[in-house]
Parts: sequence; C-alpha cells; structure tokens
Amino acid sequence: MIRYDVADAVATITLDRPDAMNSLTAETKDALLGALRRAAGDPAVRAVLLTGSGRAFCAGQDLHQHAGNLEAGRGLANTVREHYNPIVELLTTMAKPVVAAVNGVAAGAGASLAFACDLRIASEQAKFALAFSGIGLAPDSGASWTLQRLIGQGRAAELMLLGEPLGAARALELGLVTRVVPADDLLKTAQELAVRLAQGPTLAYAATKRALAYAATHSLPDSLAMEADLQDECVATQDHLHATRAFLAKERPVFNAE
Repeated sequence: MIRYDVADAVATITLDRPDAMNSLTAETKDALLGALRRAAGDPAVRAVLLTGSGRAFCAGQDLHQHAGNLEAGRGLANTVREHYNPIVELLTTMAKPVVAAVNGVAAGAGASLAFACDLRIASEQAKFALAFSGIGLAPDSGASWTLQRLIGQGRAAELMLLGEPLGAARALELGLVTRVVPADDLLKTAQELAVRLAQGPTLAYAATKRALAYAATHSLPDSLAMEADLQDECVATQDHLHATRAFLAKERPVFNAE
C-alpha cells in the first residue's frame, strides 16, 4: 500500500494502490502515518517526497470501505480524528520540507494531502478536485485551513462548494502548484527539488515552517516576536556560523543540520 525509499537524504513515500487510484483505506492511512513518522524521526532524512503510483496521486477516501461503515452504522469510523488529522498535522509541522509530486488525480482527502505539503510539483495530467460536497460532506484533512491560505478564501470557497476539477495549468495560474511539467519529467523534477532541499539548511527550513504557521493566525507584533525567537535559535546553530564564514569567503556553504 505504501512504498518507502531513502536516497540522497530524501525519503520518497509512494501511495501504491494504483488499481484503486491510491484511495485511502484505514490500513493505507495507518501505513502512511507510519511512513511519515519514520521520515520525521530519522536524522538521515532531511526532506520528504510524497507521490502516487499509476494514474492518480490519491483519489481520497476509499468509498467502498466507507460505504461498508455507513451500512454498518459506524459512520466515519472516527477516521478523520484517528487518521487524517494526525497525517496532516505531521505533514504541516514536520521539521523538514515536504514536496508533493502530483502525478494525476488528487481528489477529496487526496487533494488535501497535497495542499498540506510545503511545495507541489504537478504533472500536466494532474487534476485537483474538492469532491466532498458531491457526496454531502464538508471538507476534511485540513483543506479548509490550507487551501484558502494558498489561493484565497473566495477561490477556495468556489472549489469546495462547486466541486469542479481544477486542471494543472489553472492550478499553476492560481499559485496552487509551484511548477507544471510533462508527465515523464515529473518524478525527476520533484526528486531534484527534494534533493536540493535536503542539502539545504534543514534547521532554518524548520524554523521557516514554524514562522509561517504561527503568522497565519497571529498579529504582526506577535509574529515579529516569534521571528526574533526563531532567529535566536538559528543564529546559535553551527550551520549558520559555517554558512556565514562561507559567504564571506565566497564559498558554497555546506549544511549539516547542526
């Protein structure tokens, strides 16, 4: 259900149910959460790449399993709180950059997973669909929080209320993705970006993610205070000291996450 590979300090996590468009069963969500925790806790991993196999990134919740839960009177079977919420919290708060390589359809919770990543590279074949309303549900997996911060409240409301798919070109226009590339180039392009991030200032990246998340819900004075605190943390690192020396010597810095 999930493939996990590490190379060049990048953990590549691949949703691997291509016959089911990488839709998410309880078992798949458990495995995904485990893979993300493994990557977050491994000091040898300094960036994460999330993608899907086959023609979809992730079609969201496996509706066959969901329908069975409904018929049995179990409703959502608490999967939002037990699975989706921890997964999204880990993606957004992980002290390492996370890149999504969106190879095809990203629908429902699958789209939400992509939105929770720090950067998104999309194939020309990628499509995003906030399909929740089509089956009488509100959004989950953090989409109500992430999407409006990426493209604005009005556009987010349009996508969520109407549920119409958004193609890769339009997603790029709206700023939802960082780059759109031909399908054959997607994984290579996303891997190159992830490796670049893995070679960068990991501790400063973590501080940057904290600063952005904090500033999204706090005042300017509070955000300035947080920035000052985070700068104090970063300035005490060996990475900052060595990078400053390298800059003055007109050399390329080497970051060791120390």
